[in-house]
Amino acid sequence: AVVSTQSTVSSGINAEYGGSAPATVRASHLLVKHRDSRRPSSWREETITRSKEEALNILNGYLAQINNGTPFADLASQFSDCSSAKRGGDLGHFGRGQMQKPFEDATFALSVNEMSGPISTDSGV
Repeated sequence: AVVSTQSTVSSGINAEYGGSAPATVRASHLLVKHRDSRRPSSWREETITRSKEEALNILNGYLAQINNGTPFADLASQFSDCSSAKRGGDLGHFGRGQMQKPFEDATFALSVNEMSGPISTDSGV
């Protein structure tokens, strides 16, 4: 997943908060699942057969598009394997202990409107 912090994550994360130790963040992400994901299916594909390496290559392609000006939410809406795609990848507000640890750690480490690099979780990259 790439996470983008918001007022928007793997995969971009956006976090919306004030202060150095927020109780909650708001983040969006773009998830690319692979065959070893804990649930290798999505609204886009009934059975996901790509390798983790292939998923990471796909995600890096999306990152390049974002870095070249394509809106994060546009790509997340079209290509994220998470049901949050219908909200442009927006996961809403969440606190510590509500997301998988690598995703949580990356999200809480970002500044508002900052985007992470790829994050690997049990859900995908």
